[in-house]
Amino acid sequence: MSRVQLALNVDDVDEAVAFYSRLFNTQPAKVKPGYANFVVAEPPLKLVLLENPGAGGTLNHLGVEVDDSAAVHAEIARLTGEGLFTDEEIGTTCCFATQDKVWVTGPGGEKWEVYTVLADSQTFGGTSGGGPDHVDASCC
Repeated sequence: MSRVQLALNVDDVDEAVAFYSRLFNTQPAKVKPGYANFVVAEPPLKLVLLENPGAGGTLNHLGVEVDDSAAVHAEIARLTGEGLFTDEEIGTTCCFATQDKVWVTGPGGEKWEVYTVLADSQTFGGTSGGGPDHVDASCC
């Protein structure tokens, strides 16, 4: 199974968690300082909230979560075959998870990732320099 991922910048992750919990009638799958994600069954959606004060309500990136690394590598081959520039991150830590992923950029500059989660992580990944409550979304 795969599902679409929508990663949003939010001004206040706690406020956003409260709203999206009611909207999708589900509790978050993971909550960390400045970060939360929801695994929504219906409609199939991975909703990621990244606390970036002042950027609330904007799109951070889009993605497709796939079942395993083989699916990521198949997409790398397919996208490269289509002539798209890919940025591969294998075994990377991002968004409190170790992942295999590949990135492509759409014509409007929108970032898309195809990824699989390999394991949970206690660290966000990347370095923010903004203190422990600031999420650096550069890895996403």
